[in-house]
Amino acid sequence: MSHIHIERTHPFSFAQAREIAFAWAEQAENEFGMACTYEEGEREDVVSFTRSGVNGTLKVCGQQFELDAKLGFLLGAFKDKIEAEIVKNLDGLLATHEQAHQKQADSPKKSARSKKGASA
Repeated sequence: MSHIHIERTHPFSFAQAREIAFAWAEQAENEFGMACTYEEGEREDVVSFTRSGVNGTLKVCGQQFELDAKLGFLLGAFKDKIEAEIVKNLDGLLATHEQAHQKQADSPKKSARSKKGASA
């Protein structure tokens, strides 16, 4: 049995990280036929996912995502490819949310500059 372990730190609030985890679960269901369940906790959420030959969890907390997956014998032969796809999808979601997060952080600065320029 092959094992995949991926950790990613993030700069988001727990609520924002939760949104990313929901998006990841939807993507896993739609693209890979996973059956996902989402358990919300006070300090940590857990997405459990399974399908024939794969089962695992994605844990979400205030500072990181931690994914653990076990691949059955047949899928174990494709471990590197499967891990690369998981990394690509998770990193893609994190990058998309990071860009949105950055735009929100930059927004007040831009409007403050605009007001200064308008009154000068």
